[in-house]
Amino acid sequence: MSYGTVKEVGNFYVIECKPLPAILTAIKGLPMREWRYTQKHWTVPRQYREEVERFAKRHKLDFGDTYVPESDQVFTIDPLPELKIDIPIKRPLFPFQAQGIAYSIEKKRLIIGDDMGMGKTTQAIVTIAGLDHTGVESLPCLIICPSSVKINWEREVKMNTYLKPLILSDSIKNTFMEYYRVGVANVFIVNYESLKKYFVDHIEDPGPGKQLRLNHIHFKEKYVNFFKAVIVDESHRVKALKTKNTKYTKGICTGKEVILLLTGTPVINKPKDLISQLGIANRLSDFGGYKEFERRYCAGPKEASNLAELNYMLNKHCFYRRNKRDPNIQLQLPDKMRQVVICELSPKARHEYAHAVSDLESYMKQYKEASDEQIKKSMKGEVMVRIGILKNISARGKLADVFDFVQDVVDSGEKIVLFAVLKDIVNEVLARFPKAVKVTGDENDAQKQAAVDKFQTDPNTQILIGNLKAAGVGITLTASSKVAFIEQGWHAAIMDQAEDRCFRIGAKNNVMCTYFIGKDTIDEWNYNLIQSKRDMSNQVTGNEDDIEVNIIDSVMNLFNQKYA
Repeated sequence: MSYGTVKEVGNFYVIECKPLPAILTAIKGLPMREWRYTQKHWTVPRQYREEVERFAKRHKLDFGDTYVPESDQVFTIDPLPELKIDIPIKRPLFPFQAQGIAYSIEKKRLIIGDDMGMGKTTQAIVTIAGLDHTGVESLPCLIICPSSVKINWEREVKMNTYLKPLILSDSIKNTFMEYYRVGVANVFIVNYESLKKYFVDHIEDPGPGKQLRLNHIHFKEKYVNFFKAVIVDESHRVKALKTKNTKYTKGICTGKEVILLLTGTPVINKPKDLISQLGIANRLSDFGGYKEFERRYCAGPKEASNLAELNYMLNKHCFYRRNKRDPNIQLQLPDKMRQVVICELSPKARHEYAHAVSDLESYMKQYKEASDEQIKKSMKGEVMVRIGILKNISARGKLADVFDFVQDVVDSGEKIVLFAVLKDIVNEVLARFPKAVKVTGDENDAQKQAAVDKFQTDPNTQILIGNLKAAGVGITLTASSKVAFIEQGWHAAIMDQAEDRCFRIGAKNNVMCTYFIGKDTIDEWNYNLIQSKRDMSNQVTGNEDDIEVNIIDSVMNLFNQKYA
């Protein structure tokens, strides 16, 4: 039940409500309220939005149902420009990526909003390289990103360009600028949680009950001014105006000529989410400023108005987004793409892993020194158990990064299929994402099919977690084009079969396969082993004994190389 409405008209909020005693008493507590006798309503200046919004919510008045005339103009968005400069890079670009880079070089301060899996990272990095190549000051560059992808940004910079990346750490907190001066690094990578540590000198106390504002934060100007360009990855994380990370990011970006924000989360239908990001990119003036943007594009009961015009203005000034389902994009992408996400293990897992490695090393020495083939054969099973322990520790130690990644996929409105080996890993995922469905050896055929059907047909079921044996073959999961592996099998065939659960035979749909690899763990060796098998025409598809012998021999070779 609604007791009235609050509408925004010009510079005022207009309150029309039932004359209930409680509501009338509350209205008299609003700042600078005024009763308009002829119109039979109250008015409060727009600057008191928070007070009016709280009043409306408390007393069940519809808030924000503002009349904003929708434009009847037909808007035509120009195609992205072609890239006409030769940027020195290490890997070829897809044509659509080259167009995005051309637009980014032209605009310099913008939001790159391409769908997940289309290479926003590549486009951002090559844009920085391209600007530098054409004489625009873009180095040194700072990359602000989630902690889980710092290593991957470092790898992508090295793989795509001749730029020199460096992840900021406590050991170089006060000396990182010297790495640039001596030519060792020109791209620096930091996670959101560390912005205060590296770039904030001190924060003033705003006072009791007062909100922290940007001018209360005093930055280390020497470090902030050092950077000529900033890349803000997963920029939807700083869409809330009041958070400290948003304020830190805004302060670091202020005054920069080159600011690239990356987000795969759809933003066009959430105009308020854009305000902070446009502010960080210093682009709100292109929309008439904060108040005009809010008035023009955030009105009505859904706080969304003139969306076609907003989409046009965004694309005109500082934004582009392409979708993988676009037939033109699909023609450019391969049927299947793979990406590796390197994960730092948690401190506890690193300690456990080091202990398990030491234990395996000791046992491998015994295995190597055994002269009797029968003894060696009996020891192989124990070697496999100890290798499995390493894989288990790595899987548990990287779950925080996995959850971070999956949450971004869910937030973007997409679906994802996750594969694991161990039941406790599957259960950890279910505990973190209770709306997920699972396909493991514990379910009967009917339960498995119910889980698959729910994933395929229910838009609110965005995650399916399964183990490789139960879910890796024989089922269709084409509701998603994203497959991710928390744990890996031992040979290419089973991994390829699992990847293909999301592949539509005869369709051009592009499946993105993500492998979560524990840094400096057996995962890296395991992944390389699988890749080598993919490159061989005779993939290992034999019985378990053959596979086990192959693994034992490979581990022994790894051990011999490391300790020869």
